[in-house]
Amino acid sequence: MIEELGGDAAKRRPATILDVAKTANVAVGTVSRYLNGYTIRRGNREQIEAAIEALNYKRNAVAAAMKSELSHLVGLLVPTFDEFHGVLLEHLSRAIRRDGRALLIYCHGADPKIMREALDYFATQRIDALIMAGAEEVYDRVDELIGSGLPVVFYNNDLKGLPADRVFVENRKASQRAVRHLLDLGHRRIAILSGDQHDSSGLERYLGYVDALGERGIPVDPQYVVQGGWTMLGGADGVKRLLELEEPPTAIFSANYPMTVGALRCLKEQGRKVPGEISLVSFDDVPLFGLHEPGITAVAQPVEGIAEAMANVIAARLARPDPRASRAIILDCDIILRGSARPLA
Repeated sequence: MIEELGGDAAKRRPATILDVAKTANVAVGTVSRYLNGYTIRRGNREQIEAAIEALNYKRNAVAAAMKSELSHLVGLLVPTFDEFHGVLLEHLSRAIRRDGRALLIYCHGADPKIMREALDYFATQRIDALIMAGAEEVYDRVDELIGSGLPVVFYNNDLKGLPADRVFVENRKASQRAVRHLLDLGHRRIAILSGDQHDSSGLERYLGYVDALGERGIPVDPQYVVQGGWTMLGGADGVKRLLELEEPPTAIFSANYPMTVGALRCLKEQGRKVPGEISLVSFDDVPLFGLHEPGITAVAQPVEGIAEAMANVIAARLARPDPRASRAIILDCDIILRGSARPLA
């Protein structure tokens, strides 16, 4: 329902975007998205158009011009500075610098409060674009930033429904190939150390595991699906639970490298040999896995390619702004075969 501003208030000053949002009973970010040409729900669009007409709202040309000025800063919001993000940062900073831009980095540690603080901070710095792994906890705030005209690039985890660019790897297919490798070696009791399936990467890696088993007519056994929470501690605890089963798995697929490190620690503490007593394959490859004895078979993400793709997407977006066109780049992964998986005896 359209709310009306008091007549005196309307006469004192020109209507602002805040007035439009209040009158249309929608969020300011929704009005910003409409004004910047993004697709919004029809009901909201009709409310906003009615409010604009009722208020005789005219967009501030000076503010629009100020928005068009570039700061040459790109925000990077990361959950942690682990092996993956350290290498990503190295390649991304180099790729961004080639275009005359610099990275402004904020680490949130998976804390939703800090995520929101980081997004507010980036907004005050007038960054040209934002790179981040999607997080449902800040969906609305990211929606507002996109609506205000800020280009956003998602990596690793998606936030579906938002008009942003995306650079991902083939999580599902690569996981399927990794588990298929264990099946080809004769394993049937294969467990998965899964990441959070609310994350798109966690869900897709789990679905790749399901796909591989389904190809061979093997049903998913819930006792072999263990949540590891993406962490070393979660990986260690998950493997401990698996080893306590009446029929423990003969092979484990770990959905990221911290969980794999936790798995290796637990197996060592339990006196279980890899691959003599249990085979292990990891998603994510790190230098440690090549040095470990035996080497850890792993899915290798093309980190340099991810960084280059994100830099290229941002350069293209800033050169030719088009809020209605979203780019999605999916990169292939390699499977690095080492000694941690062997044929089932």
